Amino acid sequence: MGGEWPLIRLGEVAKINPDTIGRDWPYAHIRYIDISSVGVGEILIPPQWIKISDAPNRAKRLVRMGDTVLSTVRPNRRSMFFVSQRCDDLVVSTGFAVLRPNTQLVAPRFLYACVFNEAFTEYLVAREKGAAYPAVSPEDIANAELPLPPLPEQQAIACILGSLDDKIELNRRMNRTLEEMARAIFKSWFIDFDPVRAKAQVRREHPKWTDDQVSRAACPKLKPEIARLFPDSFEDSELGEIPKGWEVKTIGDLAEIVGGSTPRTTEAAFWEGGTHPWATPKDLSKLSVPVLLGTERQITDDGLAQISSGLLPAGTLLLSSRAPIGYLAIAEMPVAINQGFIAMKPRDGVSNLYLLFWARAAHEEIVSRANGSTFLEISKASFRPIPLVVPPSDVFAAFEHFAQPLFARLVSNERGSRTLAALRDALLPKLISGELRIPDAERFLQKYGL
Repeated sequence: MGGEWPLIRLGEVAKINPDTIGRDWPYAHIRYIDISSVGVGEILIPPQWIKISDAPNRAKRLVRMGDTVLSTVRPNRRSMFFVSQRCDDLVVSTGFAVLRPNTQLVAPRFLYACVFNEAFTEYLVAREKGAAYPAVSPEDIANAELPLPPLPEQQAIACILGSLDDKIELNRRMNRTLEEMARAIFKSWFIDFDPVRAKAQVRREHPKWTDDQVSRAACPKLKPEIARLFPDSFEDSELGEIPKGWEVKTIGDLAEIVGGSTPRTTEAAFWEGGTHPWATPKDLSKLSVPVLLGTERQITDDGLAQISSGLLPAGTLLLSSRAPIGYLAIAEMPVAINQGFIAMKPRDGVSNLYLLFWARAAHEEIVSRANGSTFLEISKASFRPIPLVVPPSDVFAAFEHFAQPLFARLVSNERGSRTLAALRDALLPKLISGELRIPDAERFLQKYGL
C-alpha cells in the first residue's frame, strides 16, 4: 500500500482491541454503538444510553479519544469512524476492531487516514471469510502494511485530511440541527396539535375574546398570521380527536404511489453508458440525511423503457418497502427506481417535506401493514389506504414556508460535503503514499478556497 515511504505492519504501530468492559466498570450506564449505527467514516445513529445490566453481550469494546474503530464484518461497506473527543463511557460491539495507535510511532489521524484509504479496504476484502457474514480477523488487520513517513510528515498529512473531515462533520451537525428543527415543527403542528391545544385552552378561559386575541395569547412564538390559521377546538374522527375543520384522508389522496423494477442485468443495452440515475434501497442505506443526490448505477434510455413508472421527477419521496422497510429520501434529481421502493409523487399543494416527516412518524403503522415470510414487505395496495390527518392548504403552505428554507440549506450542506469528500478521497492515497507532498496538497486545496 505504500510508495515513497517505508512500510510497516499495522500491528507494530497500534494495539487492536486493547480494552474491554470488566467487572470493575465504574459506571451504571454505557453509551453503546452497534455496527448498524455506523456508516462510511461517520456515526449515523447517536450512541444508545443504556444500563450496563441491559447491555447486549456484544457490548464489550472500550474506545478512547484517538482510536480508529473499524467494522470487521462486511469490510466492503467501510463502516468506520475516528474518535475525536474524550469518551470514557463509550463502548462498541465486538463486531468492531478498535485500533489504538502508539503515538510515538504514528499520528492517530494518520492511522485513521490509512485505514480509510480504499487500498486498505481492498486488502481486507481479499481476506474476508464466510458467506453469510463475510468478516476479517484482528490478525488480518494487524498484518496489513501501512506507509510510515516521519512523524512530523504524518501530522501534517493528518492536519490536511483532518481539516476536510472536520468541515464535513460540521456540515453533518448543521444538517442534524436543521432536520430536527423541521421535525420539531411537524410534530408540534401535526401530531401533538400544540397550537390548537393552546388556543383551545385560552378560548375556554376567555370565551369572549376575538380570534386575534386568542391567537396572540396562546401562540406568542408564532407569527400572528400563522397562529390564526389554527382552530381553537377539536372534533371527533376515525383517528380520534383532530383539529376542527381538518380532514382524515389517505396517503393515496396526498400522493401518487408508484413502484419500480429492474431491467434485465444481462442486457448490456440497458446498462452500458447509462445516464439515468437508477436507485435501489442500498443507495438510501448510506445516507446521513434524507436527500438523494446520486445513485450507484445508471440505466440507458432502453433500460428506462423497461420500467413502467419511468423517470420520477425531482422532489419525489422514496420509501424502501422491504428489507428493511423505512429508508427515506427526497430525490433531488429525476430518478428511476427498482422494485424495493414505494415512491410518493406529491399531488398539487402537498409538501414533500410533510410526507417525509409523516412517513417517519408513521413508521410503525406502515410496518404493521406489511407481510411476508422471508422478509416483510409492504405493497402499494396496502400502503395507499393508510389514513392521516390533513390540514387546510394554508397550513400546508405555512409549514412549507418554514421547512423548505431549512431543507434547502441541508441540501446545500450535503452537496458541499460531497465536494469535500471527493477532494479528501483524491488527496488521501497520494499523501499517505508520498506521491504528493504537503506544499503541493496545500496549493491544490487553495484552488478550491480551502
